[in-house]
Amino acid sequence: MEPKTKIHKKLNELEATAISGNDISSSVLYVSALSIAFAGQYAWITLLIVSVVLFLFRKIYGEVVGALPLNGGAYNALLNTTSKSVASFAATLTILSYMATAVISANEAIHYLHHIIPSLPIIISTIVLLSIFAVLAIGGITESAKVAIGIFLFHLGSLLVLTVFIVIFLINNGAGIFFENWHLPIEGGSITAAIFFGFAASMLGVSGFESSANFVEEQKAGVFPKTLRNMWAIVSIINPLMAVFALALFALPMLQSDQYQNTLLIEMGNHVGGKWVAFLIAIDAFLVLSGAVLTSFVGVTGLLERMTLDRIMPQFFLKKNKKGSSYRIILTFLLLAVSVLLITKGNVKLLAGVYTISFLSVMALFGIGNILLKLRRSKLPRPERASWISVILAIVAVIFALAGNIIMTPKGDAPSNLAVFLDYFIPFMIFIIIMLNRTILLKAILGFIHYLFKPFSKSNFKTDKKVLTIIEKINQQEFVFFTKGDKIEMLNKAILYIRENEHTKNVKIVYVHEKGTEIPKNLYQEIEFLNKAYPDINIEFVIEEGKFNPEKIRYLSKKWNIPINFMFIGSPTEKFPYKIEELGGVRLII
Repeated sequence: MEPKTKIHKKLNELEATAISGNDISSSVLYVSALSIAFAGQYAWITLLIVSVVLFLFRKIYGEVVGALPLNGGAYNALLNTTSKSVASFAATLTILSYMATAVISANEAIHYLHHIIPSLPIIISTIVLLSIFAVLAIGGITESAKVAIGIFLFHLGSLLVLTVFIVIFLINNGAGIFFENWHLPIEGGSITAAIFFGFAASMLGVSGFESSANFVEEQKAGVFPKTLRNMWAIVSIINPLMAVFALALFALPMLQSDQYQNTLLIEMGNHVGGKWVAFLIAIDAFLVLSGAVLTSFVGVTGLLERMTLDRIMPQFFLKKNKKGSSYRIILTFLLLAVSVLLITKGNVKLLAGVYTISFLSVMALFGIGNILLKLRRSKLPRPERASWISVILAIVAVIFALAGNIIMTPKGDAPSNLAVFLDYFIPFMIFIIIMLNRTILLKAILGFIHYLFKPFSKSNFKTDKKVLTIIEKINQQEFVFFTKGDKIEMLNKAILYIRENEHTKNVKIVYVHEKGTEIPKNLYQEIEFLNKAYPDINIEFVIEEGKFNPEKIRYLSKKWNIPINFMFIGSPTEKFPYKIEELGGVRLII
């Protein structure tokens, strides 16, 4: 009998929007000031340009995730269109982005709270805040969503209150300051340069847009594109509007000072409504930045779970608690975040380069993933399609923003964004490369031991036995390819992909045979040919009676004890009766 699937409660539109929306909507606390620092009176224009770029990415994300609705974001998109190594590169950038987001958001949240409680110890309080949200994440995503909704609604309410006070103030006092700022000469003299660097800095205001794609499997059907629409609407209205308000309330030199850069919205609240409005914004800033920490935990958990299932990360991370949470991933991420905080000694602005370059690179890779999906999975059904021109424009815009952030001159003696990014990226990538090539490395170590300790043959034999046992255990994992026919080029492509991307010596090629249909006549001969062509791989041919459907996949997964994400199919056409997400994580390799 084929197994029944356990039904998990999935997130609705408000819950999913709140989890990812807290991250992207918290950008209003810093992005308006940041864009004014670079673009001056043209800041609101750069923020509107960002809105246009994000509008293009709505379709890009919608097409990719609609076609491949599995956790992992850019990693998932590239895994199903390129190779495991390329996908792992995108995953490393995403993990770095989440790490930087968690540490920076938690630290900034405590700084805003410190504005109210001056005696608060910054580093200890940041560690406590990170730990609180780790515990929340361990409690389960539905519990996390309740907290996220509360923070999200309070944030929008606080911004509405601030907006009302600013509008009343401007009605009573006029907008003369805005026009005075508008006619000031631009610093450096080049409007084009100001808008370019302002746009590059302003792109940080859409950090968090990619988060929803990393936990799409936890969302109800049809929710994901709505989260994209909601996040786009939030940053398109709030961020440019706050920049306009800031330019209408304060002189430009004042806005570009350090004091206003760090707490712009508090200064605006204090200016138009007094201490209690400033207090409200400080509390709101603390809460919504804390919500961005929660987004990081949820997003990185979805991504690392998928990577662990694909044997890129150690299987140690797969252990779950009674709530269904991967608590080992969450605790490891917490330790990583705390260690980074301690290494930087609370000066988390050093992480700005990691945060900026990682996030923008992930967006560019997602655009590239969309192009590869169009070229290599053209027949794969999808609910919407981004036009070629919109995809190319979006990628070019992100590359411009990335270039702008790399060439920006840091203040004082601070290292460049690229230098700090490489300090973190290189160790992460080395670890991923080791995991992807661990059998080759183990054999190399074995060869080195043979050379170094040749005189001690007995100890060599024991070491050989241990290392070979580890390699054999890794290669014992079986993989499955479901074939639709007997085309040798398709079967060969499948074996080549598995050989180049997975650690295994055992592959099952499965043909699901329905009653009343004929088995492709050349299939037996083609499998025999493949066994001769690839003597290092044990290729087993299995004919399974029944119908190819999600239940059959789950049944075979349980019967053979092979995880579903180690099962591959060719890219289905629009005639295929099931959606990709219904297949439980089967990967597309042709």
